[in-house]
Amino acid sequence: MDLLEDYRRATFFFETGDPLGAARLLEPIVEAEPHNTAVRQLLARAYFNSAQLNGAEAQLRVLVEHDPSDHYAHHVLGRTLERAGRFREALPHLRLAAAMKTQTDYQEALRRVETWLGKSDGGVGSRP
Repeated sequence: MDLLEDYRRATFFFETGDPLGAARLLEPIVEAEPHNTAVRQLLARAYFNSAQLNGAEAQLRVLVEHDPSDHYAHHVLGRTLERAGRFREALPHLRLAAAMKTQTDYQEALRRVETWLGKSDGGVGSRP
């Protein structure tokens, strides 16, 4: 197996709107190269884009555990949890990402989840 060529093909599949095809190519690469964060991140994104949220969460948790300062991994993990309806779990990851890097989509995701939880004012909401 030519891992680099498979990674290039997976990237092409992902960029052309085939996240399932990308994931199929990336899974064995992550297995062969478990410490390759670029491959793991692309696999997480492929899972997210194909609504395989459990797979995305698993990959992103590995990335966050490996590098707690990875703002992008925190953001996508928060978005994954948000998409799964797990807003309370999403909130700390989205807050971290927004605090680490000023980016419009980070702020928007954080506001969305805070609003959903009734925490826009910074208080502790009681709604689920």
